[in-house]
Amino acid sequence: KNYGRAVYECLRGGLDFTKDDENVNSQPFMRWRDRFLFVAEALFKSQSETGEIKGHYLNATAGTCEEMMKRAVFARELGAPIVMHDYLTGGFTANTSLAHYCRDNGLLLHIHRAMHAVIDRQR
Repeated sequence: KNYGRAVYECLRGGLDFTKDDENVNSQPFMRWRDRFLFVAEALFKSQSETGEIKGHYLNATAGTCEEMMKRAVFARELGAPIVMHDYLTGGFTANTSLAHYCRDNGLLLHIHRAMHAVIDRQR
């Protein structure tokens, strides 16, 4: 609930977009379904008050492709315009599946590059 409030205050205060942290998936202190619900409420409330289009990058990254797709479907059902996925955690096949789903259903997809530095950093 506090996270949703923070998203609302950022969007209401003038930001056009906010995003989940790439590491926020579904920890005990912030379950994904609750986070999606509170963020959607914040998103639509800020849009109605400002008259501006707003967005939030909902992190759909999950331990399985099925769970990832379940989260993306739920985001779409809520009317959220953007989902985010960590491509190194999810893998290329999961990213392709999610990209097709988003394209077919009018969602924007942000592919996050968490762990990128671990792979390509110079020693």
